Amino acid sequence: MVISRHVQFFSRTIFVQNNDVDKACRILNRILSKEDIFGQYRRTRYYEKPTQVRRRVNFEKCKAIYNEDMDRKITFLLRKNRVDPFPGAS
Repeated sequence: MVISRHVQFFSRTIFVQNNDVDKACRILNRILSKEDIFGQYRRTRYYEKPTQVRRRVNFEKCKAIYNEDMDRKITFLLRKNRVDPFPGAS
């Protein structure tokens, strides 16, 4: 059973503190946009052609692979106690 295909948004409770409804709305909007609820809503609002679906899914896969590679490269470059690749060159 693949958990990543299930709905990420189960239930959330946003508390309004000091009658600050605007802040609670901003928090809720941040949570919904982070979990891509707005994106799912926008995609299902209108019919999306199968070719557009394939293009979008392939783009998201490529983007995820690229981001994973870049994260790996950044962590490799930022690690501590690296051996100097060009000793005595400075």
